[in-house]
Amino acid sequence: MESIARLRYLQASPQKVRLVADLIRGRDVEEASTLLQLSTKAAARPLAKLLRSAVANAENRDAAVDVGQLYVKEIFVDGGPTLKRLRPQPMGRAFRILKRQSHVTIKLDSRGAAAEPS
Repeated sequence: MESIARLRYLQASPQKVRLVADLIRGRDVEEASTLLQLSTKAAARPLAKLLRSAVANAENRDAAVDVGQLYVKEIFVDGGPTLKRLRPQPMGRAFRILKRQSHVTIKLDSRGAAAEPS
């Protein structure tokens, strides 16, 4: 059984979030959670929270789901809207600062469900 969780408008650039997302793709939920807790990247904390949310969604959809059998089937990071800010520079100039945002989607599935025909 597949469960999905989405994190929208994360205040971090997609390039930086993808570095952390690549660490947990295809791994078991427990192993992915441990990796995110030990990671020093700033994007690891919101992704850990998103992973917990996806596990809770799976438990909510099916009470008989075994959390030990869940793995990260798919995780992808899309770009969100960019906030444009101006920073004053010498001689009356202004340089643009782009504050990038991300949309993250995570899909969990059960290892046993992958072998069963649907």
